[in-house]
Amino acid sequence: MLYWLAEWLDFPGILNLIRYLSFRSGAAVATALILGLWIGPRFILMLRMRQGKGQPIRDDGPQSHLAKKGTPTMGGLMILISLMISALLWMDLSNRFVWACLFVTAGFAIVGFLDDLDKVTKSSHRGIPGRVRLLIEFVIAGIAVLLIVSRTGTDLYLPFFNDVIIPLGPFYYVFAMVLIVGFGNAVNLTDGLDGLATFPVVIASLAFLLIVYLSGNAVFADYLGIPHVRGAGELAVFAAAIIGACLAFLWFNAPPAAVFMGDTGSLALGGALATMAVTAQHELVLVLIGGLFVVEALSVIIQVFWYKRTGRRVFRMAPIHHHFEQLGWPESTVVIRFWIVSIVLALAGLATLKLR
Repeated sequence: MLYWLAEWLDFPGILNLIRYLSFRSGAAVATALILGLWIGPRFILMLRMRQGKGQPIRDDGPQSHLAKKGTPTMGGLMILISLMISALLWMDLSNRFVWACLFVTAGFAIVGFLDDLDKVTKSSHRGIPGRVRLLIEFVIAGIAVLLIVSRTGTDLYLPFFNDVIIPLGPFYYVFAMVLIVGFGNAVNLTDGLDGLATFPVVIASLAFLLIVYLSGNAVFADYLGIPHVRGAGELAVFAAAIIGACLAFLWFNAPPAAVFMGDTGSLALGGALATMAVTAQHELVLVLIGGLFVVEALSVIIQVFWYKRTGRRVFRMAPIHHHFEQLGWPESTVVIRFWIVSIVLALAGLATLKLR
């Protein structure tokens, strides 16, 4: 919005700063952070008053979690409000990649909100039927992929190799949709401990802020041997807004959490990250940078698959963060060690930019 206004006025005086992605990215972080910190206490109070018992806690989960009963959920709305306002203020809204990311973020947030609402009103951890939820998510992801691929193509680039391309053709649409939906749900599964999902999302967003900026710059993309996607750099502002919004939320979500993110936030953030990866044509790099989320999702898949066939469990409890809790690790230990893993994986993912 501000970019459009400055452009209409021909960027006079100090408004010339709005031309620069670096300035708008910094402004987006600050806007989302300040707004999130400002609305946080009021929002949490409103959620407590409306939800009563808060998010249902699984009786078969770690016993330490029973003390969290009454903690309100849907805190992801705080993230979405500050994120969307910041993004709409500072991004170039004529860019179709911007609208693809905003569409997935808002769409997945609505799905997550309906799921959280069902859990709260019915005092159950089940939520809306999984097949219904996945169907809606795939429709949302499909629309976004159509917007993106019309400008980027259907080639899959392999990390660590220069100019090694797999032409997927029509199969790319399915691949990209599965990536967006899968990663959204992977972040959702990770959001099981105070602060566990929030900080790794910040780390992954920081990594993709750099990736989309470099991909959108023809000179840097050619030097690094990565695909150049004209207009992708605008998503650096979007990634910055995610960082600011998540940092503000982490202030209230740090142990002991005053509010839970819920599916409202986790689904939206995971989908947003994957949409940026598809836009920058760094889909496989996302799997590395977001490796923590991937492992969390795989632990659930492995657990369910093995239990249905043998009646035995691979992990003491899935997702895998609960397995370590059952081994006796304190919650804070699990969270901090998983944060460290996410930082290492993000650095490994960024190394692919040069190791080609």
